[in-house]
Amino acid sequence: MGITNHVQKTGWKDKLDDYISQHPKLQGALIGVNVCEAETGNNLFHHNASTRLHPASNMKLLTAAAALDTLGKDYVFTTEIWIDGVINNHELQGNLYIKGMGDPMLLPKDLDQFADQIYNLHGIRSISGDVVADDVWYDDVRLSPDMMWDDEHFYYGAQVSALTLSPNADFDAGTVMIEVRPGTADGEAVQVSVFPDTAYVQIENHGITVGDEAKETELKIIRRHGENTIVINGKLAVGTEPIKAWIAVWEPTKYVLQVFAEKLTSSGIQLNGRKEMGCVPKHARRLIHHTSIPLAELLIPFMKLSNNGHAEILVKEMGKQVKGEGSWEAGMDVLLTEVAKFGVDPAAVLLRDGSGLSSVTLIPPNQLTNLLFHVQSKAWFEPFYHSLPIGGQIERMVGGTLRERLADLTVHAKTGTIFGVSTLSGYMQTESGKRLIFSIMLNNLLDEEEGPEIQDQLIELLAQW
Repeated sequence: MGITNHVQKTGWKDKLDDYISQHPKLQGALIGVNVCEAETGNNLFHHNASTRLHPASNMKLLTAAAALDTLGKDYVFTTEIWIDGVINNHELQGNLYIKGMGDPMLLPKDLDQFADQIYNLHGIRSISGDVVADDVWYDDVRLSPDMMWDDEHFYYGAQVSALTLSPNADFDAGTVMIEVRPGTADGEAVQVSVFPDTAYVQIENHGITVGDEAKETELKIIRRHGENTIVINGKLAVGTEPIKAWIAVWEPTKYVLQVFAEKLTSSGIQLNGRKEMGCVPKHARRLIHHTSIPLAELLIPFMKLSNNGHAEILVKEMGKQVKGEGSWEAGMDVLLTEVAKFGVDPAAVLLRDGSGLSSVTLIPPNQLTNLLFHVQSKAWFEPFYHSLPIGGQIERMVGGTLRERLADLTVHAKTGTIFGVSTLSGYMQTESGKRLIFSIMLNNLLDEEEGPEIQDQLIELLAQW
């Protein structure tokens, strides 16, 4: 029996070695693989397992674990409304403040609720002073280290602020949602709507509707650098489905301030002052205290959809809570200290951000499997594991980035993609019922979109063990 088992395992490893050495797309690329038993941590297979590679969004495994351990699964973010004057005859004689403390889940409907409470609960009909946005909970560095300039208008490159707004329950903080529909006839301009409907962004529409017989239709939606002008170019055929895009705004704090002021006005509150950035004074009085969903629930959109903004906010929040400084420098120091508790050797990694968007961050595959093994003993492991995308589960907030992959296998894992990089690390079950921890990291690919197929084929070979 022992000899038979040995032969089976050797054949399994030989198949992996042959696949890696012979796959044409891996010629000239770098691949690192590490596989171990989930129960014992015993290593089963390794290939360049100690070689430092770019993790892309596999970096979020470290960020999620560090945040759960530092902040706790029940941690909530706060947004507050303050006044620094008195309410006399339905007039606030002073300033109104909206203070952000990192909540990436603040929605337009929350601002509606704030305006409604200010009007109905507190009886304010006019404000003699200013409407002020306070975002000093974090520093004013908006973009993470190593951010590529041409990523900063996409939703995944949104600026980070302690006061920010998401257009919907995907919680892509610091973005607006653009919907483009074709016109009714050839030659008409395409129709554009923005949510939330705000004057903070301007639309420059050059999109044209073409007949449905058109062979080529392509639409591009970008925001001009340093502005909030969203430019639409290209063609959209008659009768085609609307196209939706989430576009990052320039300066998210001012975005919240503008939308909040618009909500106040639409609720019947007259604004007589300016819209300003500032700080809540010590003598101010708090009117409203709003809390987010807990961290364990935030992990679902964060990890399932691989939300970069959530990762960077968690980094700054860890820095704020532990070191009193909401910055990347402070937060990354905390993160590195935390993950060292989970088997990650600080001397073996180079960590630059919380999302993995950086092309400088380096982690060996064996450090990722170390972390995945050690976190299994933590009290918060269940929400961590639950947050991982699940292969073949088509529901978006279950399957996440794996919903169209690995349908016939039991895989809970985090994907990762940046230019030239494709990664996959997590937990799986073999056909014989054995639970494995794995990390597959592909770097220097000519086309990162070819990475998932290679990973899936390797996982299928692993499943035969």
